[in-house]
Amino acid sequence: MAAFTRINLTEVEDQAPKFGLSPGLEGRFATKALELRKSGMSYQRLDPGFRVPFGHKHAKQEELYVVVDGSARLKLDDEILELARWDAVRVEPEVMRCLEGGPDGATILAFGAPHTGPSAAPDVAMTPNWWRS
Repeated sequence: MAAFTRINLTEVEDQAPKFGLSPGLEGRFATKALELRKSGMSYQRLDPGFRVPFGHKHAKQEELYVVVDGSARLKLDDEILELARWDAVRVEPEVMRCLEGGPDGATILAFGAPHTGPSAAPDVAMTPNWWRS
């Protein structure tokens, strides 16, 4: 394995269509493409007002969300944060979270550590329709 891996995030397969979340969400999960062994990484693009239809939390993985364009709202348990461009938020594993695109949509980079294996299923718990209002 090389000492580095370079990819263009827009060339990583968009997973949102596979789960019926397109066109409101673009989700490109780059962990495998980047050959990450100790962390995870994704590129997410949310349309204006698009709310991810589930909340999620982790058993072990801490996450960091960075808004690189637009704005978003992030619900963390019972608190809602208004996020602007270049805002960064660290989230403890056990905190339930969900994203919503702002008036102009949002482009977000998400990072997680530790890497929890080829399938995050044992580490992640998802709750459909968690953020209702």
